[in-house]
Amino acid sequence: MLNIILQYLNQLPKDYVVMIVGALPISELRGAIPLGLSFGMPLVKAFWLSVLGNCLIVAPALFLFVPVTNVLRRFKIWARFFDWVFERTKKNSDAIQKYEALGLAIFVAIPLPMTGAWSGVIAASLFKIRFRYAFLAIIAGVICAGLIVSALCVLGILSYKAVTT
Repeated sequence: MLNIILQYLNQLPKDYVVMIVGALPISELRGAIPLGLSFGMPLVKAFWLSVLGNCLIVAPALFLFVPVTNVLRRFKIWARFFDWVFERTKKNSDAIQKYEALGLAIFVAIPLPMTGAWSGVIAASLFKIRFRYAFLAIIAGVICAGLIVSALCVLGILSYKAVTT
């Protein structure tokens, strides 16, 4: 299955691949920006394609997360999965409970595992943050996370070049 996906992605233009990786819940910006740089893209292009890919899922996910979750929770395996996801999100979201939209932006902006746009959507749904505030907070957090990841990539590239020369 993974080979089929990789073959399909190899046929797409590199710009689309970066956007798709940016939209995926596991990789998001943390994977898309370094991928774009590995393709030889300029940093600015890799940044904006990654941010765009990550942001494209926010509005549909905010609208659809609760209804889809309610349907899937009827099945035992999905109920256990969502219970696990909700508990993980609640455990990492003290700032969201306290500061709501600002806390949500900060939560999304930290480029660590289990934070990002997808987790932000889950947190916004759990804490019932209104759409417009959640949307803007998640977008702001994605841009900040992209800047952090970009800076870390540049520092890594500069350190690598310093060591190898």
